[in-house]
Amino acid sequence: MKLLTTTLVILSLASPALAFGKIERACIKSDRSASRSLCKCIQRVANNELTRSDQKLAAKFFKEPHLAQETRQSDSSTKERFWKRYKEFGKQAATSCK
Repeated sequence: MKLLTTTLVILSLASPALAFGKIERACIKSDRSASRSLCKCIQRVANNELTRSDQKLAAKFFKEPHLAQETRQSDSSTKERFWKRYKEFGKQAATSCK
């Protein structure tokens, strides 16, 4: 029982860290031929600017660019708030990851 409890505590502490990295992985896998160092930098900015759920959605944009357009044009207030955070993230990444 103690081992199970310890394992669950470790997993609960690690799970937020496991969620991060989605943008870096999507960047590396994309056909935009970005360097690993650039993708790593973009991920560092994302960790500071975006929530885990924001990062999950933003990572999808690398594979599905049209999804970004749909998100930007959505009438949903949730997506509008996300888009404002995403734009700020983009500005910060452009500045930090030259």
